[in-house]
Amino acid sequence: MTQNPTVCAEVAAKEKELDAIVTKYKDTRGKLIPILHEAQELFGYLPMEVQLAISKKSGIPLAEIYGVVSFYAQFSIYPKGDNKISVCMGTACYVKGAANVLDEIKTELGIEVGQCTEDRKFSLDACRCVGSCGLAPVVTINEDVYGKLSPEDIPDILAKY
Repeated sequence: MTQNPTVCAEVAAKEKELDAIVTKYKDTRGKLIPILHEAQELFGYLPMEVQLAISKKSGIPLAEIYGVVSFYAQFSIYPKGDNKISVCMGTACYVKGAANVLDEIKTELGIEVGQCTEDRKFSLDACRCVGSCGLAPVVTINEDVYGKLSPEDIPDILAKY
């Protein structure tokens, strides 16, 4: 496993805080999920270097940690951007062209779903339904909702951020 030196330095800089999180849940049954939640709050995401540190400090096997992180949608192994973009891919949005809107966002930002731009300004995710089917296709950026979109709308929307 190749480790990112920048992330390793960040883990080292926050080692005492991570130790405190693991220690806080040391005797708690089902401690892994709360440890992961707090570690993700601390680092913003759960890269392999953070998972490895949690494994070493808690005694929980790395495979178990990775299995939980990769299974639950609330955990991310990639950093999140300052502006979190989510494209609804529910049935109504998909039928109304959400895939084309998503493709335009990927092209504009130069990233794939689940990734973050190098400057950490934007991260991109796809979701199942935001509950705004009458506005399909829908994109959310942070708390802002954009509906009835076409790929041509994307550059102007991103420029706001």
